[in-house]
Amino acid sequence: MPRLKHSFLAATVLFGLAGAALAQSSPTYDPAQLPATKGKVSQYLLNPHGTIDGLLLDDGTEVHVNPMLSTELAFSVRPGDAVTIHGLKAKASPMVAAASITNDATGATITGRMGRPARGPENQMEASGVVKAALHEPRGGIDGVLLDNGTIIRLPPSEAKKFAAQLAVGQKLFVRGMGTSSPLGKVVIARQIGADAAKLADVAMPHMGGHDGMKGHDGMMGHRPGPMGAPHTDD
Repeated sequence: MPRLKHSFLAATVLFGLAGAALAQSSPTYDPAQLPATKGKVSQYLLNPHGTIDGLLLDDGTEVHVNPMLSTELAFSVRPGDAVTIHGLKAKASPMVAAASITNDATGATITGRMGRPARGPENQMEASGVVKAALHEPRGGIDGVLLDNGTIIRLPPSEAKKFAAQLAVGQKLFVRGMGTSSPLGKVVIARQIGADAAKLADVAMPHMGGHDGMKGHDGMMGHRPGPMGAPHTDD
């Protein structure tokens, strides 16, 4: 874990510098200098506001991106596309903090930049299915799961630890909470979870500022606070 924290501290510094440069008329830093990861996109990963903040590759690799790139990414890269990602790789988990993503077939490249994430509408929703995979925040902690029907469930990392047994791969899961559903996918911020609707446990939402205590849930190229308290741009 110390190595993982060190890796993402470096990523926070690197993308802070790169983000400032990319906000200018021409980039100063070249993402192609970073390690390359190739794979095929399995599906989009969504943040609690319904915008794309990552990709899941078919080999299980999670790719973290700035949610400000959601619209551009949706137009340029779709599930099933082969992609090349340049970014920092985590040592202990199959994760990449992306600085750029290229569609191998079209050559279209999306490069990260800094900015405030979009806020999407949220409604009371329910979801159920079998847990297919755990999802992680950029620093490595579990902050959600992917169900076998493609639905994304998000919850605070502290609560994910508390409900680890319920969130294990292969477990049946029923969730009530707030969420969004769009052509990009379905995401639910869990307020209650259980094996079925008859027996649910409350999910605590810490008061950390921001919506639903999920402030900073913006991907490695967004503005989640870094491991050493690096600042983010949310108010």
